This record gives sequence, structure tokens and C-alpha cells, in this order.
Amino acid sequence: MISNLRLGWFLTIFCVSCILMFYQLQISRLYEQIRILELSQSKSNTILKESQENNKETINRDDDVVVIYNRVPKTGSTSFVGVAYDLCKKNNFHVLHINITANNHVLSLSNQYKFVQNITHWDSMKPALYHGHFAFLDFSRFGAKKPLFINIIRKPLDRLISYYYFLRYGDNFRPYLVRRKHGDTMTFNECVKRNQPDCDPNNMWLQVPFFCGHAANCWKAGNKWALTEAKKNLVNNYLLVGVTEELDDFIKMLELTIPRIFKGAVDHYLTSNKSHLRQTVQKEMPSEETVKKIQKTTVWQMENELYEFALDHFHFLKRQTLGDRPQKFIYEKIRPK
Repeated sequence: MISNLRLGWFLTIFCVSCILMFYQLQISRLYEQIRILELSQSKSNTILKESQENNKETINRDDDVVVIYNRVPKTGSTSFVGVAYDLCKKNNFHVLHINITANNHVLSLSNQYKFVQNITHWDSMKPALYHGHFAFLDFSRFGAKKPLFINIIRKPLDRLISYYYFLRYGDNFRPYLVRRKHGDTMTFNECVKRNQPDCDPNNMWLQVPFFCGHAANCWKAGNKWALTEAKKNLVNNYLLVGVTEELDDFIKMLELTIPRIFKGAVDHYLTSNKSHLRQTVQKEMPSEETVKKIQKTTVWQMENELYEFALDHFHFLKRQTLGDRPQKFIYEKIRPK
């Protein structure tokens, strides 16, 4: 009897132990499934967060565009800037004019630093197009991210003649404005013949220093180092430099390259009644004698060399960008898979 009782207790304890072990095993499996589920959920959340951050970065990159147009006077800049002002609201970007005291073309060192810091960190203005009559400024000297520089260049003698008559007769943009040389009816030919200061060939020394920058030698008329530096900057530090005579192609290339800002620019330029917004009035063409005299000068030769260099580079880029066969590129043979 006692033996049967002990056997019953043993079987009871054994069964209870088996049941407890079974449930313990089930609980362990359940915890493992929960752990796997939590890891999977955590991984999904991480992927989602990374995806959201990547999308955010993409959006920020699209809007983090700063274009600087350090416009050379009398090169068609007003017509081009007019297109930007007309498009800024539609394309949701800002256009800002840089006005320097006394129409100076160079900034003091302290203002160079402030200018770089302002443009780099003024995020509420981005995307933005800044424009003004000032020399190229190397942002990397101040440890800042480089903006996209653009510009337009013109045949040096044409630019000088346009400016000469502009100071006397103005243009059709603001015909009511009395210019500094208003009332002076001397023609450019007469001015050159009399060796007057207003037509001094040294006055052509502007496009070279605008591309050269803020170094002292940039502003010394006829300086060979300045010309070399201007060419170097034109190729290495400018996204695009167009020519006045081919302004429509310049705008086409900008629209294809930076659509965030210039989308619709070509159509607007070609159809708007502001296409040729500013034209100097009462401009007289120079005589052959005048042209020959100017072309003998060192300044004209160097300015013209820069113009021809810019024209050649512009045509090279235009062939690649506006050619008959649109160019594409793909990524392939990516490793590891």
C-alpha cells in the first residue's frame, strides 16, 4: 500500500515536472519569437529612418543651390538678370543684388569674409541667385563651400564703345535718367583721335580683372599674370561663361544644367517683350582707323585674348550640351552586389 502511494506521488511529480518543462519551453520559444520580431521591427524602423533622412538630404541638396553672377558691365547683364527676376516667384528662389559702396568692384578683406559667411549660411534665402558688379571671389580661401559662379563676356572694343555712349545718352531701360556725361556729343572716333581719357584703351581693362579676382595684380592694366589667372578661374571656378552675342544659348545651357532656378528661362527670354531690355541709344560704330589704333594696344590684345579663350571654351561646352545627340550616362558593374 505504501509502495503504491509512493509510486503515485512519483508519477504525479513527474507529470507536473514534464508539464512545467513543456510550458517553460513554450515560453522560451515565445520570448525568442518576440525578440526576433523586435529586431525585425527595429531594422525596419532604421531603414525607414534612413530612407526619410536620404529623402530629406535630397530635398535639401535640391534647394541648397547658390549661384553668383559677378556681372561685367555692358555685356547684356541687365537683360539676363531681368529673366531671373521674372522667374524667381514661379520657380521659388531668391534673387539678390550686391551693391558695394561707390560702385567699387572689389571688397575689403573683412567684407570678403562677411560676404562669404553670409552667402554660405543664409539658408532662408536658398536657393538663390546673387548678382552685382564685383570681381571673382575664391570662397575656398575662407574655408567655405564654393557657390556656382556664372558670367557673360563681350568683345572688348564693343563693350568699351557701348559704355562710352551709355554715359552720354543712357539706354532705353531708363531713358529719363540723366547720365554722368550728358550733353557731351563727342563721338568715340573723335575721342580716340584726340586721345581723350574717356576712350583710353586702359578703360577696357575690366573683364580680365573681373575674372582674375581680388589680387592687386589683377587690377594693373596689361598685367600678364592677371590674364593667366583670369583664364584659370574661368575654366576651374566658373560653371559657365557665356558671350553677349550668344545669350540665348547661354540661357539654354543654364536651364538644362540648373533647372531648379532656370526652368522656363529659354521660353521666357524668347517670348517676353523684355528679351532686349536694355540697349544703349545713339551708338555710332567706330571707323576702321579707330579700330586699328585700339587693336595695337596691349590692353585690347590681352582683353581680346581672354574673350577668344572664353568663346572657345563656351563653344566646346555648347557642343557637348546642346548637340544633336543628347548625352546620357549610366552606372554599371557595381560591386559588391
